[in-house]
Amino acid sequence: MTSILDTLAASSCARVASQKMTLPLDALKRAVSSVVSPLGDFAFEKALMKPDVSFICECKKASPSKGIIAADFPYLKIAKDYELAGADCISVLTEPTRFLGSDQYLAEIAKASAIPCLRKDFTVDEYMIYQAKLLGASAVLLICDILDDKQLEYFLRLSDELGLSALVETRNEHDIKTALKLGARMIGVNNRNLRDFSVDMDVSLKLRDLVGTKALFVAESGIKSPDDVEKCRRIGVDAVLVGEALMRADDKRQALRNLRGLAR
Repeated sequence: MTSILDTLAASSCARVASQKMTLPLDALKRAVSSVVSPLGDFAFEKALMKPDVSFICECKKASPSKGIIAADFPYLKIAKDYELAGADCISVLTEPTRFLGSDQYLAEIAKASAIPCLRKDFTVDEYMIYQAKLLGASAVLLICDILDDKQLEYFLRLSDELGLSALVETRNEHDIKTALKLGARMIGVNNRNLRDFSVDMDVSLKLRDLVGTKALFVAESGIKSPDDVEKCRRIGVDAVLVGEALMRADDKRQALRNLRGLAR
């Protein structure tokens, strides 16, 4: 049976094929050759290198499992609220079909923000990595479940060449061992299974020791409370990626402050 993840990956392939008709890869490469990030190379991973848990806060209008999360989506204000509340990085959904994301959201947020942005999408082609650089992202997401080892190795090398950080998303021991072997410097463990969208916070907790100090460790999805953050802190998680809990909050600044364990 075809999973949602498979459908999203296929959709990305079709989207890239269409975009190449308008802007061929060679032209995109030429455009990217003159791009210099104002935040410097590898700014995303550098922002997560601090003693305490770092926060990657997500701008997300919808999801396949929850539908519309934010009918009103003032994405620039949301990003600025995150920044003012102490977010270390911002994750911006650009997948347009099921998450209702947009490249425009990323381009505008990256331009307006003083903190690094992750292009949150289903990267299936080198074209998308060049796009991320042109759009102003400091990092790309590489999902082990939709990439073979050869693709992952090439995409990691290309990201390095462009000065982009790569967050390699894993779900099990095999993924983590592969990512580390291929040189990943940031390992994300998604507590949400992207094949059936079930969430289990224990996934990150169980897999943390496999990474050790070999790479930055990011716990993704299912983090809703200060207690969840504290569990991550106790096992030495370097960063948490938080989406829905913040997107559903009326006061996003206070919601992030609460997750960080700060009083009003």
